[in-house]
Amino acid sequence: MKQFIQGVKDGGAIGIGYLSVSFTFGLEAASSGLLWWEALLVSMMNLTSAGQFAGITIMAAAGTYIEMALSQFVINLRYALMSISLSQKVSPEFGSGKKMLLGFAVTDEIFAVAMSRQGEVSSKYFAGLAVLPYLGWTSGTLAGAVCGNILPDTVTDALGLAIYGMFIAIIIPAMKKDSRILKITLLAVVFSFAMYYLPGLKMISSGFAVIICAVAASVVGAVCFPMEEEEEA
Repeated sequence: MKQFIQGVKDGGAIGIGYLSVSFTFGLEAASSGLLWWEALLVSMMNLTSAGQFAGITIMAAAGTYIEMALSQFVINLRYALMSISLSQKVSPEFGSGKKMLLGFAVTDEIFAVAMSRQGEVSSKYFAGLAVLPYLGWTSGTLAGAVCGNILPDTVTDALGLAIYGMFIAIIIPAMKKDSRILKITLLAVVFSFAMYYLPGLKMISSGFAVIICAVAASVVGAVCFPMEEEEEA
């Protein structure tokens, strides 16, 4: 229980952060036509902010299952790499069944905290680490969806702009640290404008447009602005 409680303490700050972000997701889901329980169900079965926002966009645009599958694969592929890395740090009692169950809770923040922990990561600690982030994500979604169905459209539209502020807040610090990220971001913006305004490309649905822009910008960035491998001491 001591390890579980320590995990809960370490996950407290993540849970508070997820509460505010998921509130915005609840508003976005409600404005897209989802009922409050549908938005809650999405967050209960997923724990990926970018993936869920992309999914809501595709739902609102009446996209296809293929668009949904490809967008989620591209956006959430990093979690597979994180899970592989984290699997090298877990304790021996962290069996395959527990890995499959708790692998659901791997997010950027939870992964960072687990990897920074001294020594091996036990299943009890990781379970405690995931509790408050999961509760914060689901309860924030519920609150946002309920408010989205109750508040006037003018208020929900204004609050819905918070999602753009969140994404900007995520991108700007990284762009300041690394000019390559700035170049790739601007490249993705250019691709997005092209997909929206060029006559031959604007026929592509928004779901596939997100996938194409993300993959194209990543490929160009990997070729033109590669990350230098760190030399081992």
